[in-house]
Order: sequence, then C-alpha cells, then structure tokens
Amino acid sequence: MVWPLVKLIPKKTHFGFVRFAFFASFASIVLVLASFGSMISAGYRESPIALYERATGAPLDRLGSVLTHGFNLGIDFTGGTLMEIHASAPIDIARLREELHQLDIGEVQVQGYSDPHNAMVRLPPQQTEGDADMRAARRAIEEAVPGVQFGASEAVGPKVSGELFVNSLVSLGLAMLLVMGYIWVRFDLQFGVGAVLSLFHDAILTLGIFSFFRIEFTLPVIAALLTVIGYSMNDTVVVFDRMRENFRKYKTMPPPDVIDLSINETLSRTLMTIGTVLLASAALYIWGGPTMEAFAICMLFGTVIATYSSIYIAAPALPLFGDRPGRPSKPATGMMARGNAASE
Repeated sequence: MVWPLVKLIPKKTHFGFVRFAFFASFASIVLVLASFGSMISAGYRESPIALYERATGAPLDRLGSVLTHGFNLGIDFTGGTLMEIHASAPIDIARLREELHQLDIGEVQVQGYSDPHNAMVRLPPQQTEGDADMRAARRAIEEAVPGVQFGASEAVGPKVSGELFVNSLVSLGLAMLLVMGYIWVRFDLQFGVGAVLSLFHDAILTLGIFSFFRIEFTLPVIAALLTVIGYSMNDTVVVFDRMRENFRKYKTMPPPDVIDLSINETLSRTLMTIGTVLLASAALYIWGGPTMEAFAICMLFGTVIATYSSIYIAAPALPLFGDRPGRPSKPATGMMARGNAASE
C-alpha cells in the first residue's frame, strides 16, 4: 500500500538550487555570526565585556564563564541535588511538578519511570544558606505524594557540571572531525570539507536558537544535537553519492548543473525523510511532557537546518575547492566562469 501523500511529490524536479547558493551562503554566514554573538552575550541580554570582567580565574576560565552564561544551562550542567522517591500508590507527576515549581527555588525537574511508584526529583543548587530549599522541597513532596519514601540522594557540584558541559562541546567537535575523515575516505577531500561546513553550520545555528530563546540546555539536548549531526551526515552522504555517480556519468557537464541534477534526483527522498522526522519530533513536543520538550525543539529545528545545509551549504561548496572532485581548480571554469560572465 502506497502512502497517499507520496503521490503529491513529483517524481522529477528541475529546481535550480546552485543559482541561489550565493544568497543562501550570505544568509547562513549572517546567522552563524549572530549565533556566536548570542552565545557570548547571554542571548544579547548582557555585555560580553562585563561578563568577562565579572568572571575570575585565568583568561580561559573567564572565556568559559562567558560561554556558560550564553546558555540557559539545566541542572545537568549547573549542579544540584538528585533525590529518588517511592510511594505505595502511583505518583502524580504533574501535581508533583506543580507543587515544586510553586516554591520558587529555581528550575526543578521531575522524571518518572516505567514504574509509576518511583520518580526522581532534581533540585537546583541551593540559593540560600543552609538546607532551607531542600527542606521546603521535601515538605512539598510529602504534601503532593502521600506516604512518600525518600531514597538515595546525590549532590552534583558545579565543578563537575562545568567539566561535563565542556566535555559535551568537545564531543560535538570530535564528532564533526570524524565525519570529515569518513567523508574524505569514502569520497574525496572536497566532499569532506563541504560536509564539515554543513555540520558546523547545523550545530552553530541550533546552539544559537537555544542561546537566543533561552531554552533550557540539558544532556538530552546534547543527545539531540548528535542525532541532528548523524541525520545531516546521512542526508549529505546520499546527495554526495548521487553527485559522484553523475560526475562520472556526465563528464562534460558543468559542475553546477551536475549538482542541481543530483539534488533534484534525491529531493523526493529528502522530503519524505524530513517529513517523518518532523512528525515524530512534533509528537514528542506535544505529548512528551516538559522532560522531552527541549529534545523535541532541537530535533525540529535541527533537522530543518540540516536539510537546508545539505542542499545549500555542503553541495554548492564543492566547486569552491576544485572544478570537479578529484581534480584541482582551473582558472575561469565551473562556477567561477559563470560568475565572471555575469559580471561582464
């Protein structure tokens, strides 16, 4: 049985993607710079110079502090206390969240398990001296969950959380470098550079969205970013594979025409793939609850950005590093020749 909506997607398209590559690249550069600006200014809400002067320690530590203020970091990165609770009756997670949020002690997370009798509560670092916030939280839990029993509790210090944040960003950078190596080995260095430009673009713009809108940045967001990088690589590899075939098949065709042909031939697959991912991500956002909200937002924006970058960043970047893959650039050929002819 064929899905009816598939019939709405034309079998062959003849869109000229490369002719808009210059404008798309200019817009991407502006958005990437804006994302960097948001990361160092707490979403354009504070001066990066003032943040740097207020920080203490070595210059690198101060720069790390400025970057930390650029995101609305969750408990996973800021530190806090984890508490396990158990009750004989099923725990009303929604009521428990409401009671804890009314305490005004910062961002509190409540995570349920497959067993409705158990849950985990994450409290932010103490805002007052002593254990006043902890005692208030325990009283609220006892009121919301009759007969509650408190299990093991674990405190996460800010130093450990800061190292976790840095390690998470390092893991993203290593993932992009490994992708470049994989594309280089499978295709060509030109393809690898284009893929890394695409992945760099996807990661920075997605991080910029979280920084500007102050969406809570947690460990599930890191998982979503890695998923977006994997999706972007998969989409880019499909386009690159078709481009490699067409470059061998149409040896006299100008590279921009080969790129347009390859993108159009894989466009129906790209649209169906992103459609299914967006449907799943939208379902997570609507019905996944507060715990999955940030993950779903990252997937929604990230997959759209990844699809755009595979068409307008990765593929059109190839002629910039050579006339055809595997062959160095020659004067006044390919896109350069078209640009010179247009200018004349």
